[in-house]
Amino acid sequence: QVQLVESGGGLVQAGGSLRLSCLASGRTFSSYGMAWFRQAPGKEREFVAAISWSGGKTYYADSVKGRSTISRDNAKNTVDLQMNSLKPEDTAVYYCAAQIGGTPTSPRQYNHWGQGTQVTVSS
Repeated sequence: QVQLVESGGGLVQAGGSLRLSCLASGRTFSSYGMAWFRQAPGKEREFVAAISWSGGKTYYADSVKGRSTISRDNAKNTVDLQMNSLKPEDTAVYYCAAQIGGTPTSPRQYNHWGQGTQVTVSS
């Protein structure tokens, strides 16, 4: 089992940057593929980025590719999402998710979730 706690959200102007962090409990963190999803009001939860258990493979949604970087530190049980050149359409609650082994892009394939952190980008 792994428990996830996100931090780093907030209010930022368009063009600004934020770094989200997810701290995981448990001694098997390095066994999990990790991902970030987001959900805006009235919309479905959508994939943002994912990273393999080793950190060797990363995946990004087209909407954030080139503006965001996902990284992990297995020694510290953390996975971060650095977001640059933020846009108002990036406004959402951002969730950290974990799944044993793989890094799928569908939220239905993740069974461990954090409580979410709000990101608001003003125009």
